[in-house]
Amino acid sequence: MNDVVYQIASFMVLREPTSWRWSHIRHHTDTLIVGRDPGIAAPRPPDLPGIALDFFNLKNGPKELGKIILHCCGRLTADERVYIPDMERHKVYWVSRLYLLIYLAVIGWSLALHSILPLMFVGLPSFYGAWLWVTFGLTQHAGLAEDVLDHRLSCRTVYLNPVFRFIYWNMNYHVEHHMFPLVPYHALPALHREMKADTPPPYHGLWEAYREIVPTLLRQVKDPSYHIRRKLPDSARPVPMDLAAALPAR
Repeated sequence: MNDVVYQIASFMVLREPTSWRWSHIRHHTDTLIVGRDPGIAAPRPPDLPGIALDFFNLKNGPKELGKIILHCCGRLTADERVYIPDMERHKVYWVSRLYLLIYLAVIGWSLALHSILPLMFVGLPSFYGAWLWVTFGLTQHAGLAEDVLDHRLSCRTVYLNPVFRFIYWNMNYHVEHHMFPLVPYHALPALHREMKADTPPPYHGLWEAYREIVPTLLRQVKDPSYHIRRKLPDSARPVPMDLAAALPAR
C-alpha cells in the first residue's frame, strides 16, 4: 500500500520514485551537509527568484522534465551515479519512459479534444498545485544550520492545524522525522510528545515560522554565513560535534 501511494504521489509532484527515494536517503544521511545533500531547498546564498518561481514549480519542474528525458536515454546525472545503486538503475530508466508515454498521451488527448482539460488533471497539477507543497517544504530546513550532525539544529518542527497535518502527512514534525525516519507518519505526534524535553521549542504555525525564515533568507543574500541558531532546552542531551570541524575547507 505504501508503494502504491508513493508511486502515485511521485508522479503527481513530478518526481521519479526511484531516483527520489535514493536522493532522499542521502538527504536524511547528510542533512544540510553542503556538497553531499541533494535536497537543500534554500542553499546559501539563497536564490530568491528561484524560490519564488518554485511556488509554481517553474524552476525545478523543467529540471525534472529534463531528467526524465535523460533517464529515458538510459543515462543519469553525475550526482545520481553516486547515490543510486547499480541494481536500482533499470527502474529509473523504465519508470521515466512510462512517465514520458503518459505525458505524451495526455498531450495528444488534449490536442485531439482541442481542450486543455486533460492536462489540468495530469501534468499541469505538478505546476499550478506546487504552491502548498513549497509552503510546507520551506519550513523544514530554510535558514537553519548547515554542516552539523545534530538534526535538532538543522530541522524545524511546526505545529499545524489538523487539515494541514493530514495533507502534509505529519511531516511538520520534521525534527522527529529526521532523527527517527523509520517511524511511520501517523506516530510522529506521539514521538514528538516523547522528545519534547530534548528538542528546541516548536513553531506555532506557518506565520511564526515564516516570520523567521523570510528575514533570514533576505539577510543571507548579502551574508551567506548567517543562519538561525536553534536553542536547545536545558534538559536536552549534549549536541554532537559540529561537522564543519571535520570537513575540508570549501
